[in-house]
Amino acid sequence: MGRGKIEIKRIENANSRQVTFSKRRAGLLKKAHELSVLCDAEVAVIVFSKSGKLFEFSSSGMKKTLSRYGNYQSSSDSKAENLQEDDCKEVDLLKDEISQLQKKHLQLQGKGLNILSFKELQNLEQQLYHALISVRERKERLLAIQLEESRLKEQRAELENETLRRQVQELRSFLPSFTHYVPSYIKCFAIDPKNAVLNHGCFDDSNCSLQKTNSDTTLQLGLPGEAHDRRKKEGDRESPSSDSVTTNTTGGTADRISLA
Repeated sequence: MGRGKIEIKRIENANSRQVTFSKRRAGLLKKAHELSVLCDAEVAVIVFSKSGKLFEFSSSGMKKTLSRYGNYQSSSDSKAENLQEDDCKEVDLLKDEISQLQKKHLQLQGKGLNILSFKELQNLEQQLYHALISVRERKERLLAIQLEESRLKEQRAELENETLRRQVQELRSFLPSFTHYVPSYIKCFAIDPKNAVLNHGCFDDSNCSLQKTNSDTTLQLGLPGEAHDRRKKEGDRESPSSDSVTTNTTGGTADRISLA
């Protein structure tokens, strides 16, 4: 059975605290000795008890180890100071560089030119001229690329239209051709209200039949050619009866004249 895990906190009982200190101090010094032997390391341990009693261990002499520690500490401190100084110098250089860049940026925008000499102004003018040339060249390249893309799009559109026209022609070659015109609508003829059967009142069968045959007031539905043929046939049928009526009227008028 292993020992249970001990909670790391201050021991309240003084006797137990003293016993624990003695045991763990001896174990710490033993581990330091083992570390120095096994790993060939320079180890030094200094322990003060609560009462102020000193306990120490050093593998190669306490003074030697302490002097070595002091030299290392001073060298590390000097290195840290040197690093801090170098960092401060680098920060100052970066700040100066940033300020110079900001001034140049303002000068390129046409600001802060009062402090420049004539030669510096000439150099600034040359820089702006070269920058303007570069901008124009880039703009011309972009325009050329856009024109080429638009030309390619137009060519693709023309090819697609030509393909569609060919497909339409091929479809028309397969379809039959019509020799006569067929209208796509139905023509309606209006009814004449004077000859309508409903206006005269159809009380006599003979009168109704006559009005039905002579009337041109029926609604003609169908194609224009059929309606024209139908009306022509009805006119041919009505022509004999109208001639007989005219002859009879003429004869009666002649008899009245002779009697007079």
